[in-house]
Amino acid sequence: MTKFEEFEAIIARLRAPDGCPWDREQTHDSLKKPCIEEAAEVICGINILSKTGDPENLKEELGDLLLQVVMHAQIAKEEGLFTMDDVIQTVIDKMVRRHPHVFGSAAVSGSGEVLQKWDEIKKEEKAGKEWTEAYLPDAFEEAKQLIDAAADRKGFR
Repeated sequence: MTKFEEFEAIIARLRAPDGCPWDREQTHDSLKKPCIEEAAEVICGINILSKTGDPENLKEELGDLLLQVVMHAQIAKEEGLFTMDDVIQTVIDKMVRRHPHVFGSAAVSGSGEVLQKWDEIKKEEKAGKEWTEAYLPDAFEEAKQLIDAAADRKGFR
């Protein structure tokens, strides 16, 4: 068993009927706030690493952010929506598609061209799904409100 599989098993156990009451109560919606807070704490870890050279905080916070991903995938699995393997396969497919200069025969002259091609490929992938972007402004506003609330709760504002 890999460490990742062990971690998935721990999350599944926490959400089991005889697991942790708090973990069993969590939903995609209830985990919005912890997810955005953990993302902010990863940024803090990056800043600490940049300023001090100490990677310990970043390592811990990346684990906490990974917990969010695995918890969401476990909830989705329980709901019959998708599995962690589906999440991983989706990002694998995306990385291969969006890097034809690495996994195909396309040539690029530098990172600027890579970004340009990435945007072109992404636009092709999203064709017919443009309506999903209509949700993005509200999501950014909700994220901002969650960050503000977290900063208030932790006494940073």
